[in-house]
Amino acid sequence: MMSIAREYSRYFLLFGLVIGALLTVAVQAALPQKGEANGVPSLAPMLEEVTPAVVNISTEGTVQMRQNPLFNDPFFRRFFDFPEMPRERKTQSLGSGVIVDAERGLVLTNNHVIANADTINVTLRDGREFSAELIGTDPATDVALIKIPAEDLTALEPADSEDLRVGDYVVAIGNPFGLGQTVTSGIVSALARSGLSILGYEDFIQTDASINPGNSGGALVNLRGELVGINTAIFSQSGGNIGIGFAIPINLAMTISEQLLEHGEVKRGSIGVQIQDLNPELAEAFGLSKKHEGGAVIVQVFDGSPAAEAGLQAGDIVQRLNNAPVTSTSDLRNRIGLLRAGETVSLTVLRDGEEKTYKVEISDEQAVAGQPAARNEKLQGVTLDEIGPDHPMHGKLQGVVVADIERGVRAWQAGLRAGDVITSVNRRAVRSMQEFLQLVDNLEGALLLRVVRGNSAAFIVIK
Repeated sequence: MMSIAREYSRYFLLFGLVIGALLTVAVQAALPQKGEANGVPSLAPMLEEVTPAVVNISTEGTVQMRQNPLFNDPFFRRFFDFPEMPRERKTQSLGSGVIVDAERGLVLTNNHVIANADTINVTLRDGREFSAELIGTDPATDVALIKIPAEDLTALEPADSEDLRVGDYVVAIGNPFGLGQTVTSGIVSALARSGLSILGYEDFIQTDASINPGNSGGALVNLRGELVGINTAIFSQSGGNIGIGFAIPINLAMTISEQLLEHGEVKRGSIGVQIQDLNPELAEAFGLSKKHEGGAVIVQVFDGSPAAEAGLQAGDIVQRLNNAPVTSTSDLRNRIGLLRAGETVSLTVLRDGEEKTYKVEISDEQAVAGQPAARNEKLQGVTLDEIGPDHPMHGKLQGVVVADIERGVRAWQAGLRAGDVITSVNRRAVRSMQEFLQLVDNLEGALLLRVVRGNSAAFIVIK
C-alpha cells in the first residue's frame, strides 16, 4: 500500500510540474514583447515606449457668472447701495492628452479639459512645455483636438477598439489630481456602455483601471502599448475612483478628430427616425424569439425625411447598417451621427419576418428634424422653434424657443436649456425666427442672449 501511495505521489507531483510549466508559458505569452525586467514579468518595458506620448494639460480661462437681472439695473444697485458685481471669474483646469500624430503635433484630449480655455499649456514627460492651438471640439462626444509644435514627439499607435473583449487587460495613463504622470492597470469590465446621461453620444469602454479627476483625456492602452481609448469619466459618489471608469473608444475618437481636423467641427447626420431598443418583450410582440439579440426598432418615421423617401416604416427592426450588425439604438445613432450629409447607406430591416434592404441618403440632423439651424458655431447642437400656439408664452412674448439642446455643447455649458425663450441677441430684440437667424449668423465674438425661463429672466453669454 505504501509503494502504491508513493507512485501516486510521483504522478501527482509530475502532473503539478507540467501544469505549472504550462501556466508559466501562458502568462509569458500574454505579456507584451520584452515583458520582463531583471527576469521578472513586468509592464515597464512597454510603458517606457508608451508614456512619452501621454501629456499633461493645464488651462486658464474665464467664464461668465450668472446673475439676477436686477443686479444689472443701475437704479436697483444705486437704491440698495449694491457694489458693482464681477461678471467673470477665472478658471483653471488640469487634465491629460495623447499624442496621436507626431509629425503634425496632434494631441487628442477631452472637450471638458479645455472648455472655456483662453490658454492651453501642454507638458511632456521629459519636462518640455508648449502652448497649444485648439483645432476643434465636439462636446457631444467630449473629444477635442489640439496642436503643439512637432519637435521630437512620440505618438501612440491606435488599435482597433472593435477587437476589444471584456476581460482584456488595459493600462490607464494620465495626470490624476495634478500629481504628474501616473499609471494604473485593470481589465475591460464592459463594452458599449450608454444611457449614462454623461454625453450626447455614448459608447463607452468600462474599466476598473483606476481613473481619477485629472486622468481625463489620458490614454487607455492594451498590453501591446496600443491606444484603445481616451479616458473621460468615472462613476463615483465621492469624486474618487471606485473601480468604474469610462473611456471613449479610439475608433470613435479618431473619426471625430478627422472631422475636426478637416472641418473644425462635427455636423451629425440623420435619416429622420425615432428608434428604441429591441427588448425581449418587444421581440416576442413582433413574433421573434425572446433571445433575439441586437437591432433597433423604428418607432416613428418623420414626414419628408430620407427614411420616409427610402420606404422605411414604423415597426421595422434595423438589423444591419452597411452589412455590419446593429447592436442597439445607441449603436445605430452613433454610427449614423458620424456620417456626413449626402452619404448613402444600406439599411437591412426585418419587416413581418422578412429581411428587406433600403438605400438611405444621410441628411443634416437639424434639417431632418424640420427645425431651422443657426450657422453660428456658438449655437452648435441647439435646435430652435417658433413660439407655437401650444406654448404657454404664446401671445405674451416675442422670440424663439430652444426646442432641444445637446448636453455638453458650448451653449449648454453657458447655461442655455431646452424650453428657454430667447428674446434678444446682443441687446437687440428678436421678434421672429428669421430675425434671430439673421442676427446670430452675422455676429462674431460673444453672444449675449436674454432668455426667459418660467417666471424668471436672465442674460447668458456664449463665448
